[in-house]
Amino acid sequence: MINRNAMLVGGIKPHYYCLPVAKREQHRLALCAAATSGDRRFFLGTDSAPHLRSAKETACGCAGIFNVQVCLETLAAVFEREQALDRLEAFTSLNGPAFYGMDVNSDYLVLEKSDAALPLPPPVEAMGETIEVFDPGFALHWRVRAA
Repeated sequence: MINRNAMLVGGIKPHYYCLPVAKREQHRLALCAAATSGDRRFFLGTDSAPHLRSAKETACGCAGIFNVQVCLETLAAVFEREQALDRLEAFTSLNGPAFYGMDVNSDYLVLEKSDAALPLPPPVEAMGETIEVFDPGFALHWRVRAA
């Protein structure tokens, strides 16, 4: 969803700093094409990193993006943009278990689309500080609800 410009243009934005570091736009486009291709070798692997603001906004800030609260919503937007919503479930829920020879989770969530843009979740309060939620840089119109 981001390239290195999200982190660097206009000054360093520590809440976009992750490892591996986001690359050039051509690499982001290639990853997006792979993820939305329907190829069973590609699947979601999340690594949400909830670092306190004080640990991110420092000279030697922690790497990682806290995206768990908007992960599926942002993926739905990307898959929709790529006209691949029919491949989202496989990418998020089926290809990974198949690759590892595991059973598919029997629980499920429902994604709903809103005509109006939805606000980002507020920062999370923890240990007297905040943890910033990933901002994908575009309006979110999808939300998750329990089935």
